[in-house]
Amino acid sequence: MSGVVFQVRERSRGNVTASMLLWATAMAAVFFLFETRWASRVTMSWVGLGVTALFGVYLGWRRRAAAVFVAPFVSWFVAWFPLWIGAMIHYGFFGGLFRGLFLITIGWVVIGFGEFVWLGAVAFLIRILRGPSNGAGPRVVVFGPNDQP
Repeated sequence: MSGVVFQVRERSRGNVTASMLLWATAMAAVFFLFETRWASRVTMSWVGLGVTALFGVYLGWRRRAAAVFVAPFVSWFVAWFPLWIGAMIHYGFFGGLFRGLFLITIGWVVIGFGEFVWLGAVAFLIRILRGPSNGAGPRVVVFGPNDQP
């Protein structure tokens, strides 16, 4: 009787969940302050760009640039409630209820796309500048029928 075993193991370069949640929380605060106008809109725009650039540098340095595809969704998940509350503070309860709903649904397509583009540009630039990884082993290991793993 002959048996075939495939064992696939992926080497992860580290988890970025905690840093992504930290970034998403910072962006939620930026969006809240931007929408309520409790801080300068220009200042909040620069802070948001800076925080996103720092997260992009982190992702590029850790070679986890693929997280750029998930990051805007995590940011939306964390920021939708504070952004909605911020719209209610700025426009009043009923005006903010409807304008906030529009902002967190339709407007978030634009916000998320902007986050994706800026975060991706920075992450991929840092990854390119860092150079290739020094993988110290073969990418695929094949065991023959008479070999033992």
